[in-house]
Amino acid sequence: MASATSSLALSGGPRAVQSDPGDMFTWPIITPEDEQAVLEVLRIGGMSGTDVTVKFEEDLQAWHGVEHALCCNTGTNALQAAMWACGVGVGDEIIAPSLTYWASALPVFSLGGTVVFADVEADTITLDPADIEHRITDRTKAIVPVHYAGYPADMDPIMEIARRHGVKVIEDVSHAQGGLYKGRLVGTIGDIGAMSIMSGKSLACGEGGFLMTEDDALYERAIAWGHYERTAQLAHPDLQPFAGLPWGGTKHRMHQLSSAVGRVQLRHYRPRMDAIQQAMNHFWDLLDGVPGLKAHRPPTGSGSTMGGWYAAHGLYRAEELGGLDIHRFAAAVSAEGAPTSAGANFPLHLHALLNEADIYGHGKPTRIANSARDLRQGPGSLPVTESIPTTCYSIPWFKHFRPNIIEEYANAFRKVAEHADEVAAAGDV
Repeated sequence: MASATSSLALSGGPRAVQSDPGDMFTWPIITPEDEQAVLEVLRIGGMSGTDVTVKFEEDLQAWHGVEHALCCNTGTNALQAAMWACGVGVGDEIIAPSLTYWASALPVFSLGGTVVFADVEADTITLDPADIEHRITDRTKAIVPVHYAGYPADMDPIMEIARRHGVKVIEDVSHAQGGLYKGRLVGTIGDIGAMSIMSGKSLACGEGGFLMTEDDALYERAIAWGHYERTAQLAHPDLQPFAGLPWGGTKHRMHQLSSAVGRVQLRHYRPRMDAIQQAMNHFWDLLDGVPGLKAHRPPTGSGSTMGGWYAAHGLYRAEELGGLDIHRFAAAVSAEGAPTSAGANFPLHLHALLNEADIYGHGKPTRIANSARDLRQGPGSLPVTESIPTTCYSIPWFKHFRPNIIEEYANAFRKVAEHADEVAAAGDV
């Protein structure tokens, strides 16, 4: 791609993005096949059954090559069921990144447990294996690595640490459906993989989630927690006496309209995911070597991939652009017709809910209600995580490989980077 020479849109020049993107960003892709699948469920009055959901689970098992899959009404509840299945209870701890959507951690509160946050790596923005082991105590029941923004967490050292200490690993795959870690599907490496597949995710069913595992006992415990109508099938002797009622006092059943859509979406997911990967990799290839802009993707030849690239981001290196503030950078790129924003999820460890809220009336913050020590982590405790608002930014999520359109969006980022001094001189934007 030729170097940008025109003046910035911020300064009155032409925008880099001129073409109508059409359906480039439309997601999920809904066709008459999805509509027919939903109509079939509606017409037989099967919205609250389980037959279509069980078929969806069988599809998921085959697609991932696992023994068990269990659908839930949300990814949040799939994660909660996974935590309880792994033995998390009153006074227990999980270890998770603070840089994540809240569902990776907050369900632990309803189990009487709490969360200890570990830092992330600067270039992957996923859980840093080097910051895990010293946080493990005799109360630690699970580590929850998140394949954040599609990037596979470094699972080999995480699994080695977990096995050595006898704790479970729950993979949160909500951003990375279909991604690979060294050739292995994410979600199939830990003890349980759990994820959201709501309508915004790269694998989308409407509203829902699922978990998967090779472990019979974990699978049966997850059923017992929130699937009362399926407890009659449980073989575990500790669970059989309580068949018919959910241990969690909750209902996790997936709505069958979502199951019907999910079956169709999964059928077409691999080619659609491949198109997304081709498009997103092309975007970063066009920006290779541009100062200040670093691709957030695994190295070529690593065997790792970004799956559907949900919540795609780039890494920002202000020192290569004369210290240009990331917010000014994002505003200038947005003016070029490529909307972007600085940062990612707000660090959970700094949120008031994790430090001050007494959710269940314990008379003290829920975070420490059942702990023998104060686990709260204030400013400065996770330095890499706390730097993320200034070191990453969102990028377009292309759903089709259309090089001409992708080039216009890439040029918006290149153009601003190459005119960083002009953006800085423009003052507030």
